[in-house]
Amino acid sequence: MKIEIWSDIMCPFCYIGKRKFEVALAQLDNIDNIEIEWKSFLLSPEMKTDDTKNIHQFLAEHKGISLEEATGMNDNVAHIAANVGLTYNFDKTIPANSFNAHRLLHFAKQHGRQQAAEEALFAAYFTEGKNIDDAQTLVHIAAQLGLDGGAFADAMGSGAFVNDVLNDINEAQQLGIRGVPFFVFDRKYAVSGAQDPAVFLETLEKVLE
Repeated sequence: MKIEIWSDIMCPFCYIGKRKFEVALAQLDNIDNIEIEWKSFLLSPEMKTDDTKNIHQFLAEHKGISLEEATGMNDNVAHIAANVGLTYNFDKTIPANSFNAHRLLHFAKQHGRQQAAEEALFAAYFTEGKNIDDAQTLVHIAAQLGLDGGAFADAMGSGAFVNDVLNDINEAQQLGIRGVPFFVFDRKYAVSGAQDPAVFLETLEKVLE
């Protein structure tokens, strides 16, 4: 079985959905023949990285709401994340364009480390308050994953993996995907959103029948 997951690093429900999906996956007897591929999706492609603001300020400006309302919305999301064992430190989260982080995902995929890279990037953004659009930060994450940080730095400078990200986005458009997370199972079934583990498990079992 092949599972393709369209996701954005800066999407809070994508990380939550990842955890819920993993809970379902852990209930299967045999996952050796399951291939998981993370696909790129940009919720805010025009977004400009601004490390002088936190995500509360960005959300308030983006949605035209008060800072208090934005903080309340993020607090609610952080509570949902905590229920699946995740720590969202929104006070530290830097509003960042995620395009370059997606390039790291494709670099990691080339070296068999995409699953670990997805987890590391989510944690860097939501928990550790790192700027995921900063080249040095991404090179450091690559090195922490056991990848060649220098090779990734060269890739960043050369424009490598830009087309890989764009191809994923185009593919999502062709499939009619308008929001993430979006899980596609063997191109037969799909689950949209951070659903409960039971929904994922039901779909997994259906595909395995």
